Amino acid sequence: MKPSLLAKLDHLAGRLAELDGLLAQEDATADLEQYRRLSREHAELTPLVAHYHAWRRAGADLANAEALLADPEMRELAQEEKQAAQARIEALERELQVLLLPADPNDARNVFLEIRAGTGGSESALFAGDLYRMYARYAERQGWRVEVLSESAGEVGGYKEIICKLSGQGAYSALKFESGGHRVQRVPETEAQGRIHTSACTVAVMPEADELGEVDINPADLRIDTFRASGAGGQHINKTDSAVRVTHLPTGIVVECQDDRSQHRNKAQALAVLAARIQDRQLREAQAREAGMRKSLIGTGDRSDRIRTYNFPQGRVTDHRINLTLYKIDAILDGDLAELIGALTAEHQAEQLAALAEGEA
Repeated sequence: MKPSLLAKLDHLAGRLAELDGLLAQEDATADLEQYRRLSREHAELTPLVAHYHAWRRAGADLANAEALLADPEMRELAQEEKQAAQARIEALERELQVLLLPADPNDARNVFLEIRAGTGGSESALFAGDLYRMYARYAERQGWRVEVLSESAGEVGGYKEIICKLSGQGAYSALKFESGGHRVQRVPETEAQGRIHTSACTVAVMPEADELGEVDINPADLRIDTFRASGAGGQHINKTDSAVRVTHLPTGIVVECQDDRSQHRNKAQALAVLAARIQDRQLREAQAREAGMRKSLIGTGDRSDRIRTYNFPQGRVTDHRINLTLYKIDAILDGDLAELIGALTAEHQAEQLAALAEGEA
């Protein structure tokens, strides 16, 4: 392993020991924001340092085995132990390289998930409903909280648009590659001839800003309107102007929230979604500027990019970015996204490692 990496790993091991001491202090929770920040850093460093300690132990095992090679009676056993230690060292070095990759600062954040029906009319709205259920079920499996902020129901079911917040550790890390165009191929229930129809939806996954202050929003640039909520919601929600529409005049971004009885809470939620959308736009503009230097797995960031197809007649789901096809469409739409997300993450890490190797060459 390179001396520079060893020095970095030694430093991080020392930092973890320092965090252990800070978090064990009696007044550690006096400042809850700092306590959460230190706890998050501790959680991020723990697996890395554990791998580093395992690598050092494997190195010690290798040295002991090589020392025993000089003993004729122990040579055969020592050779086996040497080979085993070398294999462990190689595997641990690969894992350490991945763990040392630059972390996405948004990985641990909650996300706003927006799903919009596209081409396909009512069938597209039904597909939007399927996608929402898929992500909600996946969130439940992760122990995350799902909160619907705004929804516009389709005429025969599903959603023309739905915005929700998924809260839980690593939500953005898991779902950040879901943004883009999702296409479905199936025979609608209303299709008498049994013909396969193709419909599409767009998905946007945006990290929540910790505070609105992270995004520069001038109050003078906002137009805030209140109106009466539509659809189901009980007597109160339909008889008061509790729904809120926020328009960001410089960008033209419009956010509506109407699912809460409180106008104040709807306004707060709308401003949080607005901040996430502005932050998302800034991130994608930065990615577009870097696109000439290096292609990113998440593509151009255009919501119209077709990233995945769900083919019901063949029971398959294909992710076009990594040419992965899985023949378990029912399980995936029931929230079993682990294999898809794992493959996308592994491909992204491979891309990062290749770029890192090019930079060191």
